[in-house]
Amino acid sequence: MLSDKELERYARHIVLREVGGPGQTALKEASVLVIGAGGLGAPALMYLAAAGIGTLGVVDDDRVSLSNLQRQIIHTTPEVGRLKVDSAAEQVRALNPHVLFESHAVRLNAANAMAVIGGYDLVLDGSDNFETRYLVSDACYLAAKPLITAALGMFDGSLTTIRAHERNAAGELNPTYRCLFPEPPPAGTVPTCAEAGVMGALAGVLGSMMAMEAIREIVGFGDGLVGRLLMVDALSMRFETLRYKRDPQNPLNGDAPGIIDLSGHR
Repeated sequence: MLSDKELERYARHIVLREVGGPGQTALKEASVLVIGAGGLGAPALMYLAAAGIGTLGVVDDDRVSLSNLQRQIIHTTPEVGRLKVDSAAEQVRALNPHVLFESHAVRLNAANAMAVIGGYDLVLDGSDNFETRYLVSDACYLAAKPLITAALGMFDGSLTTIRAHERNAAGELNPTYRCLFPEPPPAGTVPTCAEAGVMGALAGVLGSMMAMEAIREIVGFGDGLVGRLLMVDALSMRFETLRYKRDPQNPLNGDAPGIIDLSGHR
């Protein structure tokens, strides 16, 4: 049940026919884990909290630095040096006290991923490295959890939803992250954010779109991004969508799956 205060807080959602009271209640009952309280995770956390997600978890073992503040809008200048999960928790509670915030001040790895991810309904991956992205995508498949994953370049970004543990309307298995990106690029070929730079507002765009996709997945309206990769080019301000399908050779839900646990990850 939504309290009187919650009915007032979420009034602009509730009057939407696609959301209404049942949809807002679904958001309240949902639990979402965000990997990373950085450029993508920061706006995603803020909008998910504002939307009334009942339980928000965040995984991040990093501390706030001054160079983060150009794009990681959940943190502020006085919080430089603090754990990002603590800074994020304070902002979320100030924004919406109805949200239960759970902090995981750890680095996600093969030993803890299943336990952390297993406690949530939906996972958003805003990590900034390929090692974590493959770990999260494999863990979500093994834990049967839907995954919304995004990535940023200097002036470009991408977003997709993975439900590889489920089948589509035609009875076919949905594609995995490894169907889209079979292997990570060789080490050193993709520059880091610190090396190449990133447009701060673009992180806000993609992070907000992650939150939007999460809300749609939870409430159940619109056409989601399963099997579709949304690509954003901020230089030309163009949005394009690429469709992709399950690869029978992929090692997760392929015809001869080879990944049955996370032992291949560190």
